[in-house]
Amino acid sequence: MRAIVISEPGGPDVLTWSEVPDPVAGPGEALVEVTATAVNRADVSQRQGSYPPPPGAPEYPGLECSGRIVELGPQTEEAGWKVGDEVCALLSGGGYAEQVAVPVGQLLPIPSGVGLVEAAALPEVACTVWSNVFMRGGLRSGESLLVHGGGSGIGTFAIQLAHARGARVLTTAGSREKLDRCRELGADVGIDYHREDFASRVREETGGAGVDVILDIMGGSYLDANLRSLAVGGRLTIIGLMGGRKAEIDLGRMLVKRLSVHATTLRSRPTAEKAEIVAQVAEHVWPLVDAGSLRPIVDRELPLSQAAEAHRIMESSAHVGKIVLTN
Repeated sequence: MRAIVISEPGGPDVLTWSEVPDPVAGPGEALVEVTATAVNRADVSQRQGSYPPPPGAPEYPGLECSGRIVELGPQTEEAGWKVGDEVCALLSGGGYAEQVAVPVGQLLPIPSGVGLVEAAALPEVACTVWSNVFMRGGLRSGESLLVHGGGSGIGTFAIQLAHARGARVLTTAGSREKLDRCRELGADVGIDYHREDFASRVREETGGAGVDVILDIMGGSYLDANLRSLAVGGRLTIIGLMGGRKAEIDLGRMLVKRLSVHATTLRSRPTAEKAEIVAQVAEHVWPLVDAGSLRPIVDRELPLSQAAEAHRIMESSAHVGKIVLTN
């Protein structure tokens, strides 16, 4: 088959469309013929050499895909899937390819009203948002959520899901156009991080109380302001380190306000943990997608052979939602 290979760590031009060995469906796995995959920041980090795939994962980028099952490996009889089923999947890697082997616990059906190509934009964001905002952060109806990077794939999905489940949503983004899109998706408050101090604006919008949960992609550079933005009992979940990996933390503020800070990744979790997250997404999130309350936000589609161009767009932040790559 063909896949996007990283010839060496570096810029987008190190991504090459090459002939590689065909994958094999092992025990508990399905072989999926990939119709589409989507670009994530983790793919950019992997290309740059700072985020290698976990042991046993395919070496090619791609943390999600959509397509059709073409083979089922041993020990999959009770999973309920059959050859020919259209699926989307959460991956540890390998989505930038014509085929990929996937643990059957990480497969999801294509939701009603969602095309096979655009379904590739769902698994990673749905599993990331559900596991961090709801399973870890415990966001409940009537509480408030601050989403950093609301125009991203993660951000656009987090806004929709939190809004659909009855939360008040505040978000940051880097332009008026992106903030307008965020409001269309359900954000109650938009904050331009180029022009405003988000912590001050959060206090203003919440009457000084702060928000209950923050979903953060920045890490170190935002840590102090995030803690100042949390309400008593607030929960901060960090899923990215675009602003650095180190910062000082005011433990006194955390003690007084009973704050919690979580930092998580999804890709390196054990298969059983990912299967549990996928099962919860199928139970709690997919019905909202089926009903039309949530939808994948796709900025553009490009052929998989143009993955380098997709990475350039991702790094320029000139997109809203997901960039999808098609076979």
